Amino acid sequence: METRHERDVNKLKEFTSQDAGSTHDGIANALEQLAPAIGEWITDFAYGDVYSREGLPNRDRALVTISTLVTQGTEPQLALHINTGLTAGLSGEEIVEAIMHLVPYTGFPRVLNALDVAKSVFEERGLTVTTTV
Repeated sequence: METRHERDVNKLKEFTSQDAGSTHDGIANALEQLAPAIGEWITDFAYGDVYSREGLPNRDRALVTISTLVTQGTEPQLALHINTGLTAGLSGEEIVEAIMHLVPYTGFPRVLNALDVAKSVFEERGLTVTTTV
């Protein structure tokens, strides 16, 4: 039987890929001296308590997260979660379409910035993403 923390780590692993650029571990490691608890909070609260809930599949949770990060204009976190979305099963086209859908709600500047972040993530992962409209 797995412990709560093991469950939380396993859920996080469902969203991360070692070849997907920045990772949650990288964030935790970079801040270990300044804020040692942040890595545990990311794993145990965000992924353990929130992402482990029933009701939405991983790809839908990733899409919701990407959407809210676009509306907040948080590009570094957006890059990380575009990666997690791809790992969770979203296609690049779905991510682009979701970002474009946000224009009337969040405005062109944030959507344009988000599309630039998405383009960079796709390039880092060697993906060719094109939409028809």
